[in-house]
Amino acid sequence: MTDPRTYRPKPGEIPTDPGVYRFRDEHGRVIYVGKARNLRARLANYFQDLSSLHPRTATMVTTAASVQWTVVRTEVEALALEYSWIKEFDPRFNVKYRDDKSYPYLAVTMGEEVPRAQVMRGAKRPGTRYFGPFGHAWAIRETLDLLLRVFPVRTCSAGVYRRAAQTGRPCLLGYIDKCSAPCVGRISTDEHRALAEDLCTFMSGDASRFIKALTAQMNEAAADMQYEQAARYRDAIQALQRALEKNAVVLADGTDADIFGLVGDELEAAVQVFHVRGGRIRGQRGWVVERVEDVTDAGLVTHLLQQVYGDVDTSDPDARRSVPREVLVPELPEDLDQVRTWLSGIRGAAVDIRVPQRGEKRELAETVRKNAEQALALHRSRRSGDLTTRSRALQEIQEALDLQSAPLRIECYDISNTQGTFQTASMVVFEDGLARKSEYRRFTIRGPEGKGAADDTAAMYEVITRRFKRYLTDRSESSDLELDLTDGDRQELAEHSSGEVDALVDEETGRPKRFAYPPNLVVVDGGQPQVAAAARALADLGIDDVALCGLAKRLEEVWLPGDDYPVILERSSEGLYLLQRVRDEAHRFALAHHRKRRGAAMTASELDGVPGLGPARKAKLLKHFGSLKRLRAASVEEIATVPGMGEKLARSVLEALAPPASAETSPAPAAASTPADDA
Repeated sequence: MTDPRTYRPKPGEIPTDPGVYRFRDEHGRVIYVGKARNLRARLANYFQDLSSLHPRTATMVTTAASVQWTVVRTEVEALALEYSWIKEFDPRFNVKYRDDKSYPYLAVTMGEEVPRAQVMRGAKRPGTRYFGPFGHAWAIRETLDLLLRVFPVRTCSAGVYRRAAQTGRPCLLGYIDKCSAPCVGRISTDEHRALAEDLCTFMSGDASRFIKALTAQMNEAAADMQYEQAARYRDAIQALQRALEKNAVVLADGTDADIFGLVGDELEAAVQVFHVRGGRIRGQRGWVVERVEDVTDAGLVTHLLQQVYGDVDTSDPDARRSVPREVLVPELPEDLDQVRTWLSGIRGAAVDIRVPQRGEKRELAETVRKNAEQALALHRSRRSGDLTTRSRALQEIQEALDLQSAPLRIECYDISNTQGTFQTASMVVFEDGLARKSEYRRFTIRGPEGKGAADDTAAMYEVITRRFKRYLTDRSESSDLELDLTDGDRQELAEHSSGEVDALVDEETGRPKRFAYPPNLVVVDGGQPQVAAAARALADLGIDDVALCGLAKRLEEVWLPGDDYPVILERSSEGLYLLQRVRDEAHRFALAHHRKRRGAAMTASELDGVPGLGPARKAKLLKHFGSLKRLRAASVEEIATVPGMGEKLARSVLEALAPPASAETSPAPAAASTPADDA
């Protein structure tokens, strides 16, 4: 625990300008990011007497070891910079909204030459139009199946499309008129793009135009006694009407709005949002958030709007339309004018943020709030007492292992192999009792001669050594993941910052530096031998401030370095349950990587090591010659005739397939033996 007085800056050093501040822990890791209209006044609030602070704020300032700030020109810039740093650093004391599930969208890939309609989840891609989110993927497929009767756009994958183009035969959807089959030239790519544009227009809410046009065509066909054609128009109209029925009309005036509902208490909050376009509910999303910082409902709304709209690509007109004209919230956000200006800048037009007071919008906001209430009740029933349970588990581990503080970051290591082959290791990370999968790592065991370790203890020694060597290296060149700034922007920020604006990535690898801070506790899968190997690795590196233990599977006993007897935790202990979950996750992660390596080795080919011969060329060679035997018997000239092959590459292929030269009669010298590691 740190005394905040040891790193409190002098009041005269802090500017009174707007800006963004960062609290860092003793390892330089950013643990909290905030914005302020007046930096001096805002930071002064954190350095009061601890008894007068909110418990979460007191925990944060005693965990921190330093504070830095960056001055910006306006409060709107501070809002954007705060969100960018929260996204990059993922500080543990900031509120982070996490989707309660990965919601599916109906996506139309307008960025492709031949657009495709499909179900998509995850991060949004540039050049793709998204509609939703929907509650279930099957709801998208049902809607899309109806719309394909009127807008027969492509839904097949790239491989299916190429194969149809090569064979000149469309897929099944093309035969049943649910695809216009641009793959075989039934319509041109421009005509197909127009169909995709019409589909996007319909999904955006302009449905009446298409229904009116189809109705006129149906009446005209019936008047000309073309009854079969009229029946097709009738079926198309019914398909569009059924698709519209799936999205209930909630606002008669064709409003475009996002309506948010918020329900919570001092520990947790649930949020729901209805996306209303053209007066119809086009999608719904939900989050549950832990209140890890002292923040009001107005502050939660500010963070929520940052997350929902912060990633909108302002260079993409379609993406900018995802910000509606109206944003209806349960409580006005902090710094309302700045948030409104920020959202208007993203949309490129005015955005109204308000709390609905009466009428249909007030009733719909109440419906959204009830959805949030039910989502929070469901969350609590699934994770009853989860916050308290995790805190108790960490406290029990602290007491059992006699640690100075609760192990907020736990790293666990496991070794996986098959009779000494394909040796792999895993590192999994749990923070605050929850898995942090973005921090997981895999290791391929090399051994002293590059042929693998002698046993599990040698493998454990190697993995711990490699991981903490990286920690020592990254700590000496400590740099955190920050904004993607130009040199000029970085220089300008540095001139108005209390601390250096660090490098974004490692200059050599181009990857974020993840190992610049250590865990509070290292857990190894195993008993005394594995713990002794890990302890020897830490001692050899001079690291003495990281706790270590091992969890043996047989009796689930906990082993500490140098102890002759294990620590026995009660079977009903939450601390033991957490250690078991960490150990089991490390085992699962290591086993998955081991199986992948073993599977790749079992499908290896004699052609794998030929420089310049990738999977496509290998496939062409095998297709042309039929087998490796025929390929081995071919000449350089014959191989060079295969598309993509040249004379030089053909010669390399034959050299790789040539039988090894006869061995020398004299025996090869024995490999030098290495002394066994000390126990």
